[in-house]
Amino acid sequence: MQEQDFHYTRARELLARAEELVSADTVQAAVRNVAEVLNSRFDSDATGEFPLVLGVMGGAVVFTGHLLPQLSFPLEFDYIHVTRYGDQDRGGEVVWKVIPRQNVAGRTIIVVDDILDEGETLAHVKQRLLDMGAAEVILAVFADKELGKRKPVQADIVGLTIPNKFVVGFGMDAHGYWRNLPGLWVIKDDDKQVDEAPPAV
Repeated sequence: MQEQDFHYTRARELLARAEELVSADTVQAAVRNVAEVLNSRFDSDATGEFPLVLGVMGGAVVFTGHLLPQLSFPLEFDYIHVTRYGDQDRGGEVVWKVIPRQNVAGRTIIVVDDILDEGETLAHVKQRLLDMGAAEVILAVFADKELGKRKPVQADIVGLTIPNKFVVGFGMDAHGYWRNLPGLWVIKDDDKQVDEAPPAV
């Protein structure tokens, strides 16, 4: 219980010091905008497209769950799980924990992710899917973080743009906390560091 108490208290304190950046209403409006863009492309019998939607675990689980019910066209859903070892932003090795179970060759793939940050991982995902034979890869992200520099990949559809801050909520977390928030909150710099739970007695 000591470790659980530590995490409970730390999570509460972290949020108490955080500042709201995007309200829950604005978040939902952003999701609707992404859905409208996708529906305008795919909700037509004239095209006959049957895209494969791939959610990127685990940050995109909340965004994906809100987005899918608003898509009005036939689709297939699966998920992928990739992680980066070493330097988390640049230069680390990208490892696929879960690859698409469906055949991607010749298909239009819609990759759904929570945030486009440095872009290294999403760039790798897009290229890997193209190498696997995908006809087209569309990157749909809930948030695009403004870094003030060029990224190795650009999102095709963006829900909203956020400043270069450490945010939690709507699938994004700090130390595993607060993915479940309906809006976005900026975490204080002092709360970015990883603190170890006290040893069990």
